Amino acid sequence: MSKTFEKEIMGTKAVTRVKPTPNLNLTEPPLYRVIYINDSVTTMEFVVETLVTIFNHSPETAEAVTLKIHEEGAGTAAILPYEMAEQKGVEVTQLARNNGFPLQIKLEPAE
Repeated sequence: MSKTFEKEIMGTKAVTRVKPTPNLNLTEPPLYRVIYINDSVTTMEFVVETLVTIFNHSPETAEAVTLKIHEEGAGTAAILPYEMAEQKGVEVTQLARNNGFPLQIKLEPAE
């Protein structure tokens, strides 16, 4: 988008358009891990469902991640920019609470 400047010179309007210079010093946003914490109440079926519907995992990948969460106590659902990771974490938490599950999600910087 260019800016327009008008100037009147001896009764005549002169229009000057100035194009902005792009900022090429952009950096990638930092990435964060969305981590599911295992508990004894949340069902494995629910975890698989959320991994498929919210994080777009295939059913096979979702089952593998769920098994890792179950066996190791925690597992990474996705690695995303902070805002996206936070939003997905909130979505999963709300869905869990609406279904009566105490599933906990945490975010930590990806390295």
